[in-house]
Amino acid sequence: MSTQVVPTSAARPAPKEATLSSAAASIASSTEAATPHLKRTLKLHSIVLIGVAYMAPLIVLGTFGVIATASKGATAMSYLLALVVMLFTASSYGRMASLHPESGSAYTYVGKAISPKLGFLAGWTVLLDYIFLPMVIWLIGASYLEQEFPGVPSWAWILGFIAITTVLNIVGLQVADKVTFGLMLFQVVVLATFLYLSARSVMNGTGAGSSLFSLTPFLGKGSSLTNIIAGSAIAAYSYLGFDAVTTMSEETQHPRRDIPRAIMLVALIGGIVFVTAAYFVQLVHPSFVFSDESSAGFEIAMTIGGNLFTALFIGGLCVSQFTSGIAAQASASRLLYAMGRDGVLLRRVFGRLSRHFATPAINIVIIGIIGLIALFLDVATSTSFVNFGAFTAFTLVNLSVIASYLRMPATERKGRMPGGILRNIVLPLLGAASCFYLLVHLDINAIALGLSWLAIGIVILLVLTHGLRRNPPEMSSQE
Repeated sequence: MSTQVVPTSAARPAPKEATLSSAAASIASSTEAATPHLKRTLKLHSIVLIGVAYMAPLIVLGTFGVIATASKGATAMSYLLALVVMLFTASSYGRMASLHPESGSAYTYVGKAISPKLGFLAGWTVLLDYIFLPMVIWLIGASYLEQEFPGVPSWAWILGFIAITTVLNIVGLQVADKVTFGLMLFQVVVLATFLYLSARSVMNGTGAGSSLFSLTPFLGKGSSLTNIIAGSAIAAYSYLGFDAVTTMSEETQHPRRDIPRAIMLVALIGGIVFVTAAYFVQLVHPSFVFSDESSAGFEIAMTIGGNLFTALFIGGLCVSQFTSGIAAQASASRLLYAMGRDGVLLRRVFGRLSRHFATPAINIVIIGIIGLIALFLDVATSTSFVNFGAFTAFTLVNLSVIASYLRMPATERKGRMPGGILRNIVLPLLGAASCFYLLVHLDINAIALGLSWLAIGIVILLVLTHGLRRNPPEMSSQE
């Protein structure tokens, strides 16, 4: 008698389709594990630190003379007005960061909210700011050191800045974050000492008198609204940095929550530092006449603290430029990575991460190489490279908030974009108008350079889109 064995479900061979599906999933899983990704390691305090370091708080002392001259002694008011304008824009960046927690900043926000074509142009234009700002920072830092150590050529300091900063950024933001924290403490000590000595000098009768309370830093001497706005257009440069933290979205542990908070905190911290410092320094020197406006900070440091403090002051400015260079290079490399990953820039170059460090190492090196242009420029010429891109991006991001709100179904608006018409239309509109006003009042050289750069971007866009007949390449959800 034979016994028929009926295979149980556990013993049955798996269907061919299931086997193939399992194998495909296994291959996809192993491929994903082997592909480097940006690591989510940053917390709120680290993002704020990067943004404040990007701003270089001590820069308010380095540029004091230029803004005091433009505003006719109303430096504190110029910084305060610039802060109000920047807070409108910072709010818009925060709104967009919560909707699109990805690297790419203005490039991503404008592309998602308005149009991928306009998003490309926003990204291309802001590249002018991001990729050249590290060069400007390194050049300014080298100029400070050259004044203190005239025997060492400027090019040696520039190469040193680029080499050290590039290595730190390739290794990763965790290491750069620790270095930045230590150096920021030194900046705080220098700035606090400067303000203390300024207050002591005023109390002893230097400058505006023996009182620490005066409207002179806000009203100036013979200043007007036109003068204050002219000073604000320059002062706004000091606030560049609150927007840079958005490029760290994919390395932030809780981007939807922490990036918007960081943006507002960075803008507010920067504003408080800038307005306070400008107030006290203007009390010490209520006039807007200097032997050399570009080195007014050094003159005032010598007046209030003598040779020893001047040396400490120069050291603080150099440290400030170094930490700002770290943050600026890191931000620029992430923007290039976002555009390369999408394919609007060469993907196999710009869209790659280091397998060992999970950082956009090639982009970091490229930013360092671009920084070598500083060997052939002066500070005045180099600063005109960055303002056009920044104000253009700020204007478009404000408009992106309005577009996102109007396109969103009414049932979703309250949950995803609370605040109604005031926060999502009125305030962004004020921000866009203010930034556009500053944009058209830039130096003619900055506008000419910016429009030339934009023209190159338009040509590239026409090629990418086959004459605007299709959208630029974009990373798919599977990627």
